[in-house]
Amino acid sequence: MIPFNKPYLSGKETEYIQQAAAALKLSGDGKFTKQCHNFFEKRYGFNKCLLTTSCTDALEMAALLSDIKLGDEIIVPSFTFVSTANPFVLRGAKIVFAEVEESTGNIDVTKIEELVTPNTKAIVPVHYAGVACDMDSILRIAQKNNLFIIEDAAQAIDSFYNNKPLGSFGRFAAFSFHETKNVISGEGGMIVINETEYIDRAEIIREKGTNRSQFFRGEVDKYGWVDIGSSFLPSEIIAAFLYAQLENLDDIQAKRKKIWQYYFDALSSLAANGSIRLPIIPGYATNNAHMFYLLCRNLDERTRLIAYLKGKGITAVFHYQSLHKSPYFKNSYYGKELPVCDRFADTLVRLPFYYELSESDTAYITETIKEFFNQ
Repeated sequence: MIPFNKPYLSGKETEYIQQAAAALKLSGDGKFTKQCHNFFEKRYGFNKCLLTTSCTDALEMAALLSDIKLGDEIIVPSFTFVSTANPFVLRGAKIVFAEVEESTGNIDVTKIEELVTPNTKAIVPVHYAGVACDMDSILRIAQKNNLFIIEDAAQAIDSFYNNKPLGSFGRFAAFSFHETKNVISGEGGMIVINETEYIDRAEIIREKGTNRSQFFRGEVDKYGWVDIGSSFLPSEIIAAFLYAQLENLDDIQAKRKKIWQYYFDALSSLAANGSIRLPIIPGYATNNAHMFYLLCRNLDERTRLIAYLKGKGITAVFHYQSLHKSPYFKNSYYGKELPVCDRFADTLVRLPFYYELSESDTAYITETIKEFFNQ
């Protein structure tokens, strides 16, 4: 069976974990955590980075830092993972679901302003598949309406908009290092704080509402409970694993881009005859090869294709149901129909994608897809 995902290992993960254990510093914010922070701040110019236990936690920190409260409205695309919305629901906000673009699955910037009300506080663009949203348009809307931006960059490591790294546009941004991402730590995430005034409070919220970080730096003579917060700080074991991955980021990216391009080239004939749709990378965006997907013509065809591939030993999957139609939300949704979100939810297929996927595997996968459509 060709699996959908297989975690990449550089070979140094266990070595670095052993180093962390030998140093008797396991609880986080040790040597490897600092090296991870420095890597992102130096490579991408992020103002301040803090590792978290997940991307969800990074978004929860962003919601706390933004003082989201009951009655605030947050604009979020409906075609996304539940973690994009959940942190704001936990703070009492109303989620306002937006349509996505036919071309990219990213939030449709032409449909945002009609959703803005006096209660709107933030826009949460999701860089779907690591491909940048139209950030100039989103920035204009945010400035015009006095809103702030929180980037859900879960899939967007090492991806850019007009040569500027994703994660550097919003007041805050959140990244994921889940085992399906380009670089991983099993579970894990990171919040990027792009406005200096929020850094001190971010450290406090991340440390359960205490000023412990300032204490360890000698900035206060004792630490205590000074704000709300939670346990968002990951262990040094997670950071050690992640740092081994970051050392190999360029190699990982080169291999993933090669696999992505093979899929695209091999399936272009099916796209040309209208059997499928392939991903589109806008001119302002780069491709970080987070995933490879195709769009079928309808739900029945998608279901049959996945079953056909499974019968041939290939694990392909779909993901994300439109959140406005989810069991949790559907009875309280009174907005417009969002047909593009629903079309992505009903027709998208994600193909196997991981570092060790061989050219013979991708050839077999693409030939099997052609077989299905040629029957």
